[in-house]
Amino acid sequence: MPSNLKGPAIFLAQFAGDAAPFNTLDAMAAWAARLGYKGVQVPSWDGRLFDLARAAESKAYCEEVQGIVARHGMAVTELSTHLQGQLVSVHPAYDDVFDAFAPASVHGHPRARQAWAVKQMELAARASRNLGLSTHVTFTGALAWPYVYPWPPRPAGLIEEAFAEQGRRWRPILDAFDREGVDACYELHPGEDVFDGATFEMFLEAVGQHRRAAINYDPSHFLLQGLDYLAFIDIYHDRIRAFHVKDAELRPNGRQGVYSGFQPWISRAGRFRSPGDGQVEFGAIFSKMAQYGYDSWAVLEWECCLKDPEQGAKEGAEFIRRHMIRVAERSFEEFIAQSADRARNARVLGLGEARARR
Repeated sequence: MPSNLKGPAIFLAQFAGDAAPFNTLDAMAAWAARLGYKGVQVPSWDGRLFDLARAAESKAYCEEVQGIVARHGMAVTELSTHLQGQLVSVHPAYDDVFDAFAPASVHGHPRARQAWAVKQMELAARASRNLGLSTHVTFTGALAWPYVYPWPPRPAGLIEEAFAEQGRRWRPILDAFDREGVDACYELHPGEDVFDGATFEMFLEAVGQHRRAAINYDPSHFLLQGLDYLAFIDIYHDRIRAFHVKDAELRPNGRQGVYSGFQPWISRAGRFRSPGDGQVEFGAIFSKMAQYGYDSWAVLEWECCLKDPEQGAKEGAEFIRRHMIRVAERSFEEFIAQSADRARNARVLGLGEARARR
């Protein structure tokens, strides 16, 4: 029988800041607990909340982190390296803007920045193990994204070479995660080379179907692409090992469609919303997750273009709790179930007693 999903949990990245209670892990855990959350997903790059290098080397520090969270009745769900994972692969067109994700010492030095990012991923694998975690969430980064639309026509072999390079970069990182017993769950996201099922399959091929290459399922990115996010679960459920609860809406009009005309988020045809305010069918998603035995966390990722973040966080805990399904331990038909009887079955089918004895 499938196990039950855990939650509600909250990704702290979008809420962290320099003012209390958002400037320390202890204060943020207390705040999240008051809202009804049971877990926190921790951004590993935010030194106000977490020291990644120390966590990779010190089990004592990880026990301290776990104790801080546990005091508030909470658990750490996963560490996130979305920013560092992005920097494993960066197309030169994005060098300047993505330098902001890395230390100043590597700005303007793409190779040094990449080496720093790879080291960060290796630290994250060890830190996750020291925290007793089996899943981790991240991005793949992108080499091919500037060529996502096939105009001008892409040179033959361009995409194949981009994914081959992704495989060369990510296979050693995935091996590092494998040594620590941790799954690397990629958020399939526009702006990354891996943004839908087809590109995930290309990535899997490039990394040799690596058993640690998994998915952080976020339906908001699929809705904005026009992808069937429910069928996606049917196809890839065995690789879905993390789950972001984030809503979105796509309302095309006479001026904009999927690409949304370079408009700011508030004016886009496709935009992120707080859970329940968009178009994602979360009832169907949670049902699919229960059907396939997803037993990890449901984590709110708040990125609404309209709603105040604290209101979104407060409503998000109850939204997730309301959609969580406790999987039945017995069939609703059990009270009228009949035991197997070949002779009776043969009679019901009109096959006769002789056929039943064969």
